[in-house]
Amino acid sequence: VFAMNGFLRVATGLDIGLSTKCVVIPKEMGMCHKIGYSEMRLPNLMGHTSMAEVILKSTTWQHLVDTDCHPDVRTFLCSLFAPICLDTFIHPCRSMCVAVRDSCAPVLLCHGHPWPASLDCDRFPGDEDMCLAPLTKDYKYLHKVLPKPTCQTCPAVEEFFTHKRVLEVFCDSNFAVKVKLSKKRTAFEDQEYNIECQVEFITQGSLLPYETQSMIQQWLLINEKCIERMNPTHRPMVYLLVGNIEEGIILVKQVYRWQRKDSQLTLATQKWRYHKCL
Repeated sequence: VFAMNGFLRVATGLDIGLSTKCVVIPKEMGMCHKIGYSEMRLPNLMGHTSMAEVILKSTTWQHLVDTDCHPDVRTFLCSLFAPICLDTFIHPCRSMCVAVRDSCAPVLLCHGHPWPASLDCDRFPGDEDMCLAPLTKDYKYLHKVLPKPTCQTCPAVEEFFTHKRVLEVFCDSNFAVKVKLSKKRTAFEDQEYNIECQVEFITQGSLLPYETQSMIQQWLLINEKCIERMNPTHRPMVYLLVGNIEEGIILVKQVYRWQRKDSQLTLATQKWRYHKCL
């Protein structure tokens, strides 16, 4: 049984009638698994009439969901692409759409795409109607609000440096994270990347290593253009990302290519333990 957890506003809904059917959410729609229900209405609220069309159109949004640009982004998109099987269609509220759009539109723009007209928030009902309301009001109290990565100008990839210069950069930074990147081939022939993060150290602040790790993974997903500049091949390549957290925003300032033959980064990370910043 799907529990709406109090996020439904009670009012009249739109009658589905006999023109739609309940179908199992297919395995290809990974973003809409583990959302509290396993069957969806077809046609859906995006007007898709075949499962092939639903899969094709929804998979293009998986990347945005992975960036975690807003706590409600998965709920919002799945309510449209895979609406729950009830007697009426349950739309997302306009306020949920606006909250998700305001957080996630800059991420789409970073990838060269504007917020689509098909998700115009004016097409969704106001909060006084029966609709899915945003979680976010409660979310801030229940979850630690972490610094967010943002779309930024890509730092140059540095290949020539001394360990002393790297130590100076460490002294001015909040974090340094070792990242292993490689291209992966996808069924749709898109450019996608395997991202593995290993936290070398945290220089300041109250962040735990795994929090920094997940934030850097988000930064890489949002700033995918920067990965392209790093030019990873299908063979894994290792980088050190160094940066600051300023006013709740994660900014990567330096990117070093960590080559096996290069001992300067290894030396810098070893000396860092005992280094005294000026």
